Amino acid sequence: MTHDHDLVLRPTEAQKAAALAPPPGRTGGDLVVETLRSLGANTVFGLPGQHALALFDAVGRSDLRLVGLRTENNAGFAADAYGRITGEAVPLLLSTGPGALMALPALAEAAAASAPVLAISSQVPVAGLGGGRRGHLHELRDQSASFRDVVKSVHTVRTPSQLPSVIAEAWESALTAPHGPVFVEIPEDVLRAETVIPQVTGVDATPHELAPRPELTAVAAHWLENATRPVIIAGGGVVRSDAAGKLKQLAERLNAPVVTTFGGKGAFPWTHPLSLQSWLEDRHMTDFLEDADVLLVVGSGLGELSSNYHTFFPTGRVVQIEADLGKLESNHAGLGIHADARLALQALLETVSEREDPSAPERVRLVLADIAARLATQDVALEQELLGSIRAALPARSPSFWDMTILSYWAWSAFDPKHPNTMHSAQGAGGLGYAFPAALGACVAEPDTPVLAVSGDGGAMYSVADLATARQHDLDVTWLIVDDGGYGILREYGCGTGTQLAGPDFVALAQSFGVPASTTTPESLREDLAKALKTPGPSVVVLSATLRIFAPTHVEAPDTAG
Repeated sequence: MTHDHDLVLRPTEAQKAAALAPPPGRTGGDLVVETLRSLGANTVFGLPGQHALALFDAVGRSDLRLVGLRTENNAGFAADAYGRITGEAVPLLLSTGPGALMALPALAEAAAASAPVLAISSQVPVAGLGGGRRGHLHELRDQSASFRDVVKSVHTVRTPSQLPSVIAEAWESALTAPHGPVFVEIPEDVLRAETVIPQVTGVDATPHELAPRPELTAVAAHWLENATRPVIIAGGGVVRSDAAGKLKQLAERLNAPVVTTFGGKGAFPWTHPLSLQSWLEDRHMTDFLEDADVLLVVGSGLGELSSNYHTFFPTGRVVQIEADLGKLESNHAGLGIHADARLALQALLETVSEREDPSAPERVRLVLADIAARLATQDVALEQELLGSIRAALPARSPSFWDMTILSYWAWSAFDPKHPNTMHSAQGAGGLGYAFPAALGACVAEPDTPVLAVSGDGGAMYSVADLATARQHDLDVTWLIVDDGGYGILREYGCGTGTQLAGPDFVALAQSFGVPASTTTPESLREDLAKALKTPGPSVVVLSATLRIFAPTHVEAPDTAG
């Protein structure tokens, strides 16, 4: 008989020797760094502050790579992108109070996009925890409370010996489906205190698997294989769980058309005969989805954008596979399967029978033709031309990052990402300034791949300081700035107040950072962008253009109340 104590791993002689004679001068900051390295981290993002100096000093003594951006929010966006591209938890190092709070918008985006960011912040000394008002620099009444409703989990350290376990717990939380950002706060005196705790060498933080219940997938398989008009909506959960291949297998077995949400771009091949692409903000697509007798929703909560602004009302059965329990049946009743997308799709593939439907590709072709015909009645040829030029210039495997700007709104619906996990935007939380710092994070994650960022001039002003970061680290990023003199998308919504902006000469500004920059035109965009992307290091391309968004269809939806 085996007892639990028989399974305990016993230290080697080398580990015993290291434990008995740890290097002198180590601090709580070193324990943090050693834990991160033991968990597999090799890169951290952030910027130092007074309370966090012991942590940054420890990073400097280690082999961790520190990528320091110029604002905490931009560092958060960079970490978010690194996590999306690699699927790994990525540390974001912050200082107390204002420094930590500056990262909140980025952490909100990471939460909306399920990016595994491990935010580690300093905190006032231990004696100031618990609401005591001692007047410390950067003191907040309850710093963790500011993060609790934004991140997936919050963790507070009070003693050096707690550090490895708390960081491992947070790491595991960030990487357990649904992935998401977590927040760890460590008092300044804990980070500074010298420690005799042995070097951290073995930390376990294995994410929990979220498998589907078999009785649910059996019902779902029965519905799908016996459906007359099944349709699949593929969301960001398919991309995050690396399940695009399994989605394609299932769609082909069922002969089911697939539409991808804006967060799920690339989850299904754009030109596949069953691909409905991403035209969710179109009434023709809404009608097509409503006509499905079985709708399989994988890795999406069917939120505002994915439901054509809540004008979508399914008439058939709905099966929803979702790792985020709070999103399960939150908008539409159905058979809710709380599971990781990859594991649930695998379970369906092991259960569902092949379904014949030779008419499916033709039905897909007709709805896409209806959408194209609607667009043809609008004066939007320029916008379609620009997207085509960007797609032609961008290498198929290169990631692209899109800010909240008119061209991005087009890209959500009309841009072919070519491959899974290559197109990312800020549509999760909808904050400005995402594209460029996120692209920098992707450059760090994939150093041999050119990366594209697309911003409007308003959003670009949030990020210009990190032209210095791009130059300092010689990152291979090309930044396309569409300059229309203000917040163009808000003007498209009919707002003229505060949307006209005076701006800089972006070419001269970039050059002042030592970053090559040039202007382009719609006619030369493809050539100029391709040249910039092929040139190593950072570059900026500025396009002066006033763009339009396609006419919305959600306002034309019929009144369902009667």
